[in-house]
Amino acid sequence: MNSDYTFPFQNNMIYNNPDKRKIAEDMLERYTGSDLGDFQKNIILTNFQKYLHVFSERSSADLQHGSAFSAVHSPKDNISMVDFKIGAPTAALIIEMLSVVEPQAVLFLGMCGGLHRSLKVGDFILPMAAIRDEGVSGHFIPPQVPSLPTFKIQKFISSIIVEHQLDYRTGVVHTTDYRFWEFDDTFKRILYEERAIAIDMECSSLFSVGFVSKVPIGALLLVSDLPLQKGGIKTKESSKQVFAAFTEKHIQIGIESMIEIQKRGEHIRHYRW
Repeated sequence: MNSDYTFPFQNNMIYNNPDKRKIAEDMLERYTGSDLGDFQKNIILTNFQKYLHVFSERSSADLQHGSAFSAVHSPKDNISMVDFKIGAPTAALIIEMLSVVEPQAVLFLGMCGGLHRSLKVGDFILPMAAIRDEGVSGHFIPPQVPSLPTFKIQKFISSIIVEHQLDYRTGVVHTTDYRFWEFDDTFKRILYEERAIAIDMECSSLFSVGFVSKVPIGALLLVSDLPLQKGGIKTKESSKQVFAAFTEKHIQIGIESMIEIQKRGEHIRHYRW
């Protein structure tokens, strides 16, 4: 590699650029249908409208629709929830836009496919790292840099789960931008060799861009299907069952984690640069 090449994360002109910040603020408002002042300092991210509806009812706050995403803002809880849809590109985009809000903490409540044979649908996974098998994070950091969540956020989440007398698993999550990988035997052999505990489409992008954009972010994943097992791929019907059985608990843990972070008032970052 040319030694004169500078990766974007090394160039402060990109992340301290007032013109970029202005466009990001405008885009955040357009895409979410929200005013910049609506955003609270603690933000929960999700891929599901169902989660937004539950949070809207719990917080008695209106659901707002933008040109691309949807959001609910709860000033009484100091929490906003944003549905940024699906995939690594939108995951990177929402983090870059949210960086203008300078959140105290961001938490992704997502779903994943369980890869380890001991997992079952409904299990919680607290990812410790994510394999960067998507095309977005390479625009932000070199390929040798691992994708890691903010440890303190993961620590808060684990404490809340234990208080609920629930179990959770930790491990490495494989993030891919390859849909229908379940029908690719070569890809599946790679997953077995990696020993990843689960597979998703957002975590590595969220963690990597959060690291570069100085947005503290963690994740709590819910196992929604077991794609390596016979008949284990998620369907329309099984998805309904997952939402009915586990949505409330998933959101409850997320909200309590955000509130606990606020109570403790800790400075949450990977480290000071």
